[in-house]
Amino acid sequence: MIKVLKYCFDNWWKPILFLLASWIFVLLADSFKLDSLSYISYSFLGLSVVGLFCSTIYQLVKKRWMKGIFTFSFIIGSFLAFLLYAISSYFINTIDGDKWADNLIIPNDIELFIPNGDLLSTPNDSLFNIKKDTLDFELYNSFQPGLYEYVVWIDRIQKGTVYLKAFEITQEYQLSEKTLLKRSSIKVNNPTDAILNFRLNDHFTIYEGDWGKPYAARFEVWFKPDDKTPERKLAEKIYKIEGWMR
Repeated sequence: MIKVLKYCFDNWWKPILFLLASWIFVLLADSFKLDSLSYISYSFLGLSVVGLFCSTIYQLVKKRWMKGIFTFSFIIGSFLAFLLYAISSYFINTIDGDKWADNLIIPNDIELFIPNGDLLSTPNDSLFNIKKDTLDFELYNSFQPGLYEYVVWIDRIQKGTVYLKAFEITQEYQLSEKTLLKRSSIKVNNPTDAILNFRLNDHFTIYEGDWGKPYAARFEVWFKPDDKTPERKLAEKIYKIEGWMR
């Protein structure tokens, strides 16, 4: 442990270099809209700030006062830089906006569902009280427009994974194709005839579109068995949704 601390923090500039590299990673991932890497880049950025905090304590314990203060200043600077970056991104997106959904029209001759309230604030007990007579699923809003969660109710089924596919219904355009499978995956197994619910413990993102520009999307629940037998579609519904502003 002591060797690890010395390797990471004796050279006080190493955590700072890691912070700068993390910022470059974030900017590149966001600039090129590499969605799968954005989550990783922000994780590295958070880890680098933790590293700076540990380095500050290490320098102060070693009575390297100036190095400790200098390192701590990078923590403050990083928070200010992140705040400035978030605010500027928000205003750029607000002014420019995502034009993807501007000309989409929701047909009148469809059965259209509305996402429910925030699932993260819904106790499991409340979900257990929702009774279903057959296989079904419900889409829930998350903490921002364009971010969603869901619950699926399933009777007897072997071990496997359920996940979502989504399509804008007038153009059959597949939404968030690169990220939705992974972000919406839920492990399931129900050896009984009782209908059990399985909930997503995180959220997934629909990137296409913008806040305040609703459109109709067909969500399909697919099942991928662990025994490598063919995947199959279990259910589908059409929901009125918005894309995540970016």
